[in-house]
Amino acid sequence: MTIVRLILGDQLNSQHSWFKEKNEEVIYLMAEMRPEATYVTHHLQKLIGFFAAMRNFSEHLEQEGHRVHYLRINDPENPHTLKEVIHKCITQYQAEQFEYQLPDEYRLDKELREICKTLNISSATADTEHFLTTRDTLKNFFKGKKQLLMEHFYRMMRKEHNILIDANGKPVGGAWNYDKSNRKKWKGDPEIPELPHFSRNTVTVLKDIDEAELSSIGEADPDNFQWPLNRSEARELLDHFCEYLLPNFGDYQDAMHTETVYLFHSRLSFALNTKILHPREVIDQVVHTYEKDPDRIDISQVEGFVRQILGWREYMRGIYWMEMPGYNDQNFFKNKNKLPGFYWTGNTRMNCLSNCIKNSLDHAYAHHIQRLMVTGNFALLNQTDPDMVDEWYLGIYIDAIEWVEITNTRGMSQYADGGLLATKPYISSANYINKMSDYCKGCTYDHKKRTGSDACPFNALYWNFLHDKRAQLESNRRMGIMYRLLDKIEPEELDAIKKRSQAIMSDPDEF
Repeated sequence: MTIVRLILGDQLNSQHSWFKEKNEEVIYLMAEMRPEATYVTHHLQKLIGFFAAMRNFSEHLEQEGHRVHYLRINDPENPHTLKEVIHKCITQYQAEQFEYQLPDEYRLDKELREICKTLNISSATADTEHFLTTRDTLKNFFKGKKQLLMEHFYRMMRKEHNILIDANGKPVGGAWNYDKSNRKKWKGDPEIPELPHFSRNTVTVLKDIDEAELSSIGEADPDNFQWPLNRSEARELLDHFCEYLLPNFGDYQDAMHTETVYLFHSRLSFALNTKILHPREVIDQVVHTYEKDPDRIDISQVEGFVRQILGWREYMRGIYWMEMPGYNDQNFFKNKNKLPGFYWTGNTRMNCLSNCIKNSLDHAYAHHIQRLMVTGNFALLNQTDPDMVDEWYLGIYIDAIEWVEITNTRGMSQYADGGLLATKPYISSANYINKMSDYCKGCTYDHKKRTGSDACPFNALYWNFLHDKRAQLESNRRMGIMYRLLDKIEPEELDAIKKRSQAIMSDPDEF
């Protein structure tokens, strides 16, 4: 029986059970499709990364003896719609069954179910065998509970998967969470080791993208593309992280600095989100590295990393499947302002935003605090429409796939779900940015001032936001201190704060 099996661009898992046996009657279908490359304006490195990784994966399958039907972006036989791609392949090979791995995006999940109804052959699904939870794990865990606290979910995951748990069922080191140890400001020491270098280019992929006239943002050097595009490169990056970066990861995971892009972060998110690497193998190697040398690596460094993968990543996926399709319509604050134009250029006098955005445009990357407390923080204080914020985050970062992007952006960053995911809005004045970075040191604006032409825009916007959103936030217990401080601001200063905020929000590109 001839079977066509679809592999999506974020399903590049060579360890999947599909590939354990070679079968001449199985055709693996992969396609670079224009709608997937254009539904938002993607970073050029994101387009290159996905196309190149998909091509590498198809070549790997063929080298392993599997049959692959691959359609490139400019292939004249490529119809560029998922339905037509599937129907044509089934017809060409006279297949008797169609199979696909469950997608991680709601729209594709719905589309594939609808496509299967149009087929005159049988169809079947398989799990991606990637996550440590099912789509329903989080929903079932929190059933009947009032709050969806990630910490509770994270502790359950630690116990269930026996990760950093001692013989007595207690957390290794005596604490579940070392977040308070993960907030050091990096000042140039310890030195950050050089990243491994991948000796290959992506010139052909870039030429194909140019020929297809695909719109994009950002920059890329096709002769020196440094994101992992196959399992060997991803494993090399994981080895490098464990050996050289893990000993300082936790301490500086929230730090930001003008002289470095990655600090001690692993850069594994693209490999994880395309399923080149499995989260369990990443966690296991990190934990094993710690257990081999606990005198060199403190538990706080390891727990901070495990929490991101085992806790936060799985938690976000659970929220996505629990709340879609309505989650992408959430707008708790009814924010409607436009995203400032400098998000596409980095051209602003605010040093923190300029640095984070230009690095994002250059590298298709920013770590979680830069996304949350700089670009996301300003977007929320600017009262930006979360639809526009979603579109920007989904396009600019190489690791951005809707299931993980929209929950982090609309939920964590923009509080558009009204507190389903986060217990309070993640907003701050310039004080936090100054505490965790050197951005304020070289800035045009004074991070200590609230008003005046040289006052940091974050400060006026912060207090203005609290004032404007008082009805929605005043009853939040975690916001009580800030509202008491707001009430201590003299009426004259509050009026000046509001006037400056209106000037900023009316034309943020002037700042």
